[in-house]
Amino acid sequence: MPTRSLTQSALADLADAPATSRWIRSGPLRLHALDYGGGPGDGRVPLLLLPGITSPAVTMDFVARRLTDLVRPIVPDIRGRGFSDDGDSYDLETYAGDAEAWIEGLALDRPLLAGHSMGARIAAVTAVRAKVALRGTVLVDPPMSGPGREPYPTTLPAFLGQLEEAVRGTDADEVARAWPRWPRREQELRARWLSSCGETALTETHRSFESEDFFTWWPSVPGPTEMIYGADSPVVTEAGVREAARTHLGARLTRVPDAGHMVFWDNPDAALDVLRDALRAQLG
Repeated sequence: MPTRSLTQSALADLADAPATSRWIRSGPLRLHALDYGGGPGDGRVPLLLLPGITSPAVTMDFVARRLTDLVRPIVPDIRGRGFSDDGDSYDLETYAGDAEAWIEGLALDRPLLAGHSMGARIAAVTAVRAKVALRGTVLVDPPMSGPGREPYPTTLPAFLGQLEEAVRGTDADEVARAWPRWPRREQELRARWLSSCGETALTETHRSFESEDFFTWWPSVPGPTEMIYGADSPVVTEAGVREAARTHLGARLTRVPDAGHMVFWDNPDAALDVLRDALRAQLG
C-alpha cells in the first residue's frame, strides 16, 4: 500500500494560500482545515466547503479565494487526505460526523455547507442528519451512483493508478494528459498533493459510491438547497437531473455550461459565478 507523503514543494504551496491552518478532533482523529478568515471582528457567514475524493484542501484554494468577499470559507482536508489522519471508516455518515465536528470544533454559527463530488454527498447527509444548524447547502455534481444504478464513471483502478503515479513522483505535464483543460496551477497542485491521499480512503470511498445511494438522502435535504452540475458531466447525467428535480421539488438545479464533473476546474469563471449566485441567494 503506498505511503501518504508530501514533498517540501507541496508544503510550500501553503505559503501562497491566504488561509490559516485549523485543527479539530473528530473522535480520535486529528483533522485539518484551511480557514480563509476567522480573525477578530470577522463578521462573515462561514462556509464549510467540502472537497472531492482526491482533492486535499489546498487544491480548492482557487475556489475559496473567489468567495472571500461573500463568506468566510473553511476548506477541510477530508479524513485520509492532506494533513488529516486516516480513519477506520469512510462511509457517508462517518464523513458527516466529521463535518459536524468541524462546525462544532470551530464554533461555526449556522454556516453554509457546500461540497463538490464526494463532498456534495457528505453535505447532503450532514444536512439531513440535522445535528448542526445550517443556513443552506450547495451540492456540486454529487455522484449519483449506487445500488442498482450505473457505476461511478471513473473506475477504482484508474484512481489507484493516478495515486501510484503521484507517489512515484509526477508533474503537471503528466497530470495535463488526464486533465488537459485545467489551469496550469491546478495541474501543478494535483501533481504535488495527490500523494497525500490514502489508498484505503480512496478505495473505501469509491466502494461507497456503489453501495450508498445518494437518492436515499437527497429528497430529505432541507431547504434552501441548490444542486450545481456540469452540462457535460458523466456523473450527473440528464436522467440524474430529471430524477433530482422530480424527487426534490424545493431544490434549485443549475447547469454550468462547458463543464464536466470537475466543474470548477473545467470552467472556473462560469462555475464560480454560479456558486456565488447560489451563496448570495442563501445569504438572503
